[in-house]
Amino acid sequence: MRRVAQELGVEAMSLYHHVPNKDAILDGVVDMVFAAIELPSAECDDWRDAIRARAFSARTVLSQHSWALGLMDSRRNPGPATLRHHDAVLGVLREAGFTLPMAAHAVSLIDSYIGGFVLQEANLPVTTADDVEEVAGGILEHLPADELPYLTEMIVDHALRPGYDHMGEFGYGLNLILDALEARRR
Repeated sequence: MRRVAQELGVEAMSLYHHVPNKDAILDGVVDMVFAAIELPSAECDDWRDAIRARAFSARTVLSQHSWALGLMDSRRNPGPATLRHHDAVLGVLREAGFTLPMAAHAVSLIDSYIGGFVLQEANLPVTTADDVEEVAGGILEHLPADELPYLTEMIVDHALRPGYDHMGEFGYGLNLILDALEARRR
């Protein structure tokens, strides 16, 4: 609280006129992150399109706020945006015919995938195609190709090919998950 007050140029005690404690600040910050994520549209004809749009929005927002990943599921007092968000996601799934347990499984699976992908992206040493070429080329330079033939193949015949975009892997994996959930839903 002292650091927050210092950043705001006020005394720590004056913060307590606005919030009861540090947890209330964290709850509010998490709620702001959830508010920035696009809600899935209930009017969408295909539940997968609604959830896909929400997943891409969540990835974009969380990529800008990857520090929030550890906080989002830890809050005991979710704010109104957080509650609306969860209700909208569950609503799309329930209206699509998912049983309540299947909706819970779907949310857990999709959100784990988004969070894991964002966390991986945040820690990768690449952000652009040039970075991929530089990092993969550097690895390849010291790679004993005869001892690690599959990794060599992946770098040479996939990662270093023109047009390769690691960021495109998100959509591919998400589609696999949504297709598997659709098969289970039926």
